[in-house]
This record gives sequence, C-alpha cells and structure tokens, in this order.
Amino acid sequence: MAKRDYYEVLGVEKGSSKADIKKAYRQKALQYHPDRTNHCEESEEKFKEASEAYEVLHDEQKRQLYDAYGHVGLQGSGFQGFSGMDDIFSSFSDVFEDFFGGGFGTRGGSRARAGSDLRYDLTITLEEAAIGIEREVTVAKVAPCSECKGTGSVTGELITYASCNGTGVVTRQQGFFVMQTPCSHCGGRGKSVEKVCPECRGHGRVQVKRKLKVKVPPGVDDGMHLVLRGEGEAGHQGGPSGDLYVIISVQPHDIFTRRGNDLVNEIPLSFIQAALGTKLTVPTLDGEEEIEVPAGVQYGDELRLNRKGMPDVHRSYRTGDLLIRLNVKTPTKLSKKQKKLLEEFQKS
Repeated sequence: MAKRDYYEVLGVEKGSSKADIKKAYRQKALQYHPDRTNHCEESEEKFKEASEAYEVLHDEQKRQLYDAYGHVGLQGSGFQGFSGMDDIFSSFSDVFEDFFGGGFGTRGGSRARAGSDLRYDLTITLEEAAIGIEREVTVAKVAPCSECKGTGSVTGELITYASCNGTGVVTRQQGFFVMQTPCSHCGGRGKSVEKVCPECRGHGRVQVKRKLKVKVPPGVDDGMHLVLRGEGEAGHQGGPSGDLYVIISVQPHDIFTRRGNDLVNEIPLSFIQAALGTKLTVPTLDGEEEIEVPAGVQYGDELRLNRKGMPDVHRSYRTGDLLIRLNVKTPTKLSKKQKKLLEEFQKS
C-alpha cells in the first residue's frame, strides 16, 4: 500500500513552520492516541502514520530529503519509520510531556531515547570528488561514559523502586483518562544511581572528540550528504545513538564547471581560428588532450570529449563527458594594415 503524503497526513502546507507542524501533530495525537480511542486498531494506524509524518517533517534534514525526492529519498537515507507504539513513545517522550502536561500517553517517565543526529560540513576539491577520497574528521559529540559504561553509577548498579517498578512514573486511573506523574523516589528516571560516577556526574554521558574516517565515493556533487549510522549523539538511558550527516561542499574550480555529470571548459578562440579551423590542446581531469576544431564554428558551439567528465555517484559504470565551449573573441585593437585586409575581405 502506497504511503500518503506526509503534509496531507498532518493537514499542513508544504512551507509550514516547525511550530505549525508540531501543532498539527498535537491535534492528530490527541485525536488518535491509543489511550483515548480504547486501542482501536484503525486509530492506532492513524496515530502511527501521523507520528511518522511528524518524525520526518520536524527534522530539517529528513524534510529536505522528503521535499526533494519523496518517500524514495527517505528509503535511500535508511529511514524505516517506527516499528511499534513503544518506539513512538520512546522517540517523542519529551514531545508528549509537552503535549499532555507530563503524563497523559507517556509510557515511562524516562524511557530510553535515541540520541540527536549531528552534522559535519566537509569541503573537497573537484578532483577529489572525481576520484573519491577517504578523509579523517574530528567530531565533538556526547558519548557514553567509559568509566560507568553509561549507567551514571560507579558500581554500574541501579536501584529500582517498588513505587514505580522501574518505569519512572506512578500511574493513576481517573475515569476515562490515565494520569501519570514522575516517581518521587527516582525523579522519573525509573532507576536511581546508588553511587554517582564522578566522571559524568551521574548523567552517563560525557562530551568527547572522536576521529572518524569518512569515505567519499567518486562522483559526489555539491550539497550531497553521507550518513554515518550511530556516530551521532549517544542515546538517553541506554537508547541508540543518533547518526552523523556529512554534508559535502565541492569547491569551485578554476577551469571546469559542472553540469550534472558533464564538465564544461570554456576555451577562447580567435575569429580567424574559428573561420579556418585549428587544433587545440585542452586540459582534462586526466591531463591534456588535443582536439580538432572544424572550420566555421560559432560562438557558444561545444565540442564533446566522451567519458572525460565526472563519474555517476549512483552508477559507477557511467561517466559524463567534457564539453569544450568555444568562446570566439573579436579583436578590439587592429592596425591600419589589418583593418584594410578585413575591408578587402568584406568587399570580396
């Protein structure tokens, strides 16, 4: 079954702000929340659909991919949506607390949550983009504390209180609604640290700098991105780490401009060469190559050197061409003899 347009799912316009998208999701979440619809299967599916739409549209990078390529673009980035209700509540626990005042609909006061995604801007040359490179980068991020293995406790042991049974919340039924409040013993964490780790001060995470190797494939273009799974911020309470998005910036070249997978090189040509034809030695990414310019070429004409352009980043067996664009120059300073010769040529 084909997925519906995410903007249509939330009932918002394509250019809507994050605040409008969050407001629209809040309305859908209230309408289709399982606790409010007595876990109706149809409503749960709509709740999942709205949550998936919000997951994409509130994230700037995912939204850019979706706007450009639709659902196919998200599949290419590895986005799989949510596996179930617990996955949704885990990812948006802070959102639900904001929506429902810290209780309605959340399934644990401090459940495991995925870490945030990170961005790294990598600048490369056109030559590097053509052959592909491996570059070592340094990324500052939050990682699990190595001293306590992310538990926040010196001993690695956590205390579970009977009042919340490790969920971090105390649940009370009040007629139609299920109200949840943070556990007063563990402060909503679910489990309490017996002896706080001095390295991370009980948070289980520390700020670090990590060196990572980024493999840039041949043919990448300016603005493309690479995704390093699990190299983003560490998750909360043992949740999975986020991803690292490496945004590629290709420096402008002194000679070549890019047109898709083709390269364009503009070559100056005198009007005599254009009229009579000539041979030229032109630069390519692989070195110099001799070309023959036929007689009678005009300004803006292009000569094509097959497979001398950029490789296709998606299909390695394809390579673009090099286009030699002829820029016929008209002389501006002529001697009397040159002018006379041209006048005689005009009369003839």
